Amino acid sequence: MLDDLTKLEIRPLCLTETAYTWCSVVYENRQSLGDWERLLLVCLEIGFRHLKFTRFTEATLTHTKHHRGLVDAVFRSQEGEVIADLLRAWTTFGTPYELDGELLNSCAGHLVCLHNLVPFSPRLERLVIYSVELIGYEGFEGVGVERFVELLNHLHVTAEDMDDELRWAKLLFDTVRSFEGAQHLSHLYWELLVELVVSESQWMTPDLTHSLQIITSLTEAKEWSKLECWMGILWMLGSGGMTEEDLEHSMVLLFRQRPGAFQKLEQWMERWSQINSGDIPEPFKRTCEQAHEAAQRDAP
Repeated sequence: MLDDLTKLEIRPLCLTETAYTWCSVVYENRQSLGDWERLLLVCLEIGFRHLKFTRFTEATLTHTKHHRGLVDAVFRSQEGEVIADLLRAWTTFGTPYELDGELLNSCAGHLVCLHNLVPFSPRLERLVIYSVELIGYEGFEGVGVERFVELLNHLHVTAEDMDDELRWAKLLFDTVRSFEGAQHLSHLYWELLVELVVSESQWMTPDLTHSLQIITSLTEAKEWSKLECWMGILWMLGSGGMTEEDLEHSMVLLFRQRPGAFQKLEQWMERWSQINSGDIPEPFKRTCEQAHEAAQRDAP
């Protein structure tokens, strides 16, 4: 009967709700079911394989303690579309904090290594990206920041992939403040963070108190393209407690190694000021010019 239900082309939302209940029943009675894992996967397929990707539907899912057991069983299957079914169930009906026991957060340890185990279909990739957005950096910190950064680098997230840009901005800010993030997060994400700041800075209040440590880490690693991005972010959002002298010194180091950063920073600041209906701050103009002149004097 269950196999026949997977073949239905049109499935009412009540079937989604019922199939999710079946998942709980199957897991609760798993010791008396010879093939309970296959039954579980089929129930997920019946309930969620057909749903289009939208954040909300009219279906109402009832979460029980037995749904917690789905995580290990589903990820152990290493079947990409079934994993996508589970993520579909736990991302569509609100944020993870609205789910019983924050079920989605329990997937974090599996998600960080999933790309090494399962080929990502477009559907699975989209649901993994949305799951990462909802879980946030804090949910992955406990399972290993380095592995989390590896997952992000594999996903190549763009602005078009984001449901909530401010959530992603916070996630990326939290990530780059870590040693692993500063060292290993792809440069593409640093530029993406700049773009988010340019367009959404009026809604942001990030913690920039570790800016000097970030600059030191990037300078020692000779990550000049990342330093270029971070300097732009500091000028748009605040100095992070650094003085103009500190900022100028960092920009001199940057301009010596990356002369084109002078024009890049100016372009970012021009776009940022236009979006925020303001002028480019005078301290930026002054400090940028002084740093550029100093870098040119020091050039061989």
